[in-house]
Amino acid sequence: MRITWWGHATVAIDDGGTTVLTDPVLRSRFAHLYRRRGPAPRLPAPNAVVISHLHADHCDLGSLRGLPASTALVVPKGAGAFLHRKLGGVREIQEVVAGDEVTVGSLRISAVPAVHPAGRSPGSRIRAAAVGYLVKGKRTAWFAGDTDLFDGMSGFGPVDVALVPVWGWSWTIGPGHLGPAEAAEAVRRVAPGWAVPVHWGTLWPVGFARVRPDRFTEPGPEFARFTAEKAPEVRVRVLPPGSSLQVDDVRSPQ
Repeated sequence: MRITWWGHATVAIDDGGTTVLTDPVLRSRFAHLYRRRGPAPRLPAPNAVVISHLHADHCDLGSLRGLPASTALVVPKGAGAFLHRKLGGVREIQEVVAGDEVTVGSLRISAVPAVHPAGRSPGSRIRAAAVGYLVKGKRTAWFAGDTDLFDGMSGFGPVDVALVPVWGWSWTIGPGHLGPAEAAEAVRRVAPGWAVPVHWGTLWPVGFARVRPDRFTEPGPEFARFTAEKAPEVRVRVLPPGSSLQVDDVRSPQ
């Protein structure tokens, strides 16, 4: 299994000739406020995309429209009609709730619980309960999406690599998110072999970097330090965008 982080919550998971892409944000600019630090991803078309929830920085319509029509979408229940309408109705879209499993190529993708607001935006009538995903091939990856801590995390294992959010896009985070310390606690509960911090240091509203520049650069390393304290048996790899972790042997870093 090869894990490539492309920034924010976008990760390519390659295993057995099948590629799954998580929550793709593939543009250099996002909406009218946000700019990407680093280059926009350039990657081969994935076999499938998994969407964890409907917030625009995880379900980016511009990025989804840029994918080939052959790319299947796996989305939370309630999101299908919205995406069919916005994407033209020509894609294969499978809706899931926690506990469901779908097969894509050589991979099995299981939806697991997450604790995060369900609406497309505050007050929106477009709603779909947030989920995370276990992507299972020769190895198993847990993609958390966005979530708060909850008791059931300890039942996700065994997991070889955890793709865990450690921040957001501003200088503070609210309910339904993990900061570096909370993300380390999530990793302690799930007990993966590897952990990769995501959802940090990529998207930032124009001008915000002058207010708290440390929130661009520090959440990933902070997560690594907290994990060393809370779950020293877990190996952490802080990846620059576009870099990969090869998960062949969870005991030996590649």
